[in-house]
Amino acid sequence: MSHAAERKEATDAFIADARHIAGEGAMTRTRLDRIKERLMEIAARPELWGEDDFPAPSPEEKQNRYFIADDPSGLTLYLNVMQPGKVIPPHNHTVFACIAAVEGAEQNKVYERVDDGSVPGKADLKLRAEVDLRPGNALAMMPDDIHSVVIEGTEVIRHLHFYGQPLESLDQRISYDLEAGTCKVMDIGAKTRK
Repeated sequence: MSHAAERKEATDAFIADARHIAGEGAMTRTRLDRIKERLMEIAARPELWGEDDFPAPSPEEKQNRYFIADDPSGLTLYLNVMQPGKVIPPHNHTVFACIAAVEGAEQNKVYERVDDGSVPGKADLKLRAEVDLRPGNALAMMPDDIHSVVIEGTEVIRHLHFYGQPLESLDQRISYDLEAGTCKVMDIGAKTRK
């Protein structure tokens, strides 16, 4: 079987399992952890996510995001291929999300918002955890969880990103500036490749 056929089989099974788990009721951290575990299983197959099918971006571009699979309910799977030096500021997703490492390390910081949100454009965050996201582990986030990403080192990374809705539809995500203590609606960033 070709890598493309194996990838389709694996991603179809993953999406079906995630749809089943998500359909059990309101999303909880326990349910989301079950989805994360399944995502880690397909991330553990690096032969499905290689350079031949998903080329790395140029060092100047920093990121290629590839659409992998979706479901009529909105569940969507992507592969992010990023160069060292890529930085994504703290942000939320407004839907549940999971990230699983295929190759390379991604430094994530997870924050909690400590102000009450009553002043538009202002926000204070407190660091809650640091996650060294590399093969063999993953990160699950509820809609209001906030994280930042830094790609350090010298190697391109490949990580699977799974969202409760297509990333392209998430027009109310919030990006946070830690130094300024501000927040604003976040743009989508890199254009998704199909």
